[in-house]
Amino acid sequence: MATDLVIEVDNEPGALARVAAAISDAGVNLAAATFTGAHERGELHILVPHAEPVRHALALTHETAIAREREVVVVEVDDDRPGVLADLTREIADHGINLDLVYVATHNRVVFGSPELDKLKAILGQA
Repeated sequence: MATDLVIEVDNEPGALARVAAAISDAGVNLAAATFTGAHERGELHILVPHAEPVRHALALTHETAIAREREVVVVEVDDDRPGVLADLTREIADHGINLDLVYVATHNRVVFGSPELDKLKAILGQA
């Protein structure tokens, strides 16, 4: 099971580095990460196999905490070529499933989140 963790981070120089260092110091390898934040606080999404080590590391540093976590679907793609994301999302849309999270992970993988996770898993061969 892959888990997307959302960590709220102050949008100031060094804040993201401190959170990333705490996670790294806990021995957690990030399979993917994306940060968005145009205001005082931003959201760091990270993909990890297990949330507990991250939760523990952040509690020790008092830097921040996990705001939300959820299971996501990770799809490995055979090749890195134009149109891969279009093909995958078209297939998902053709089955009437709405996505609320998409980002790219290491090793040619795409991360998808949806309120209809079980249906999404079935369509993408993850059931």
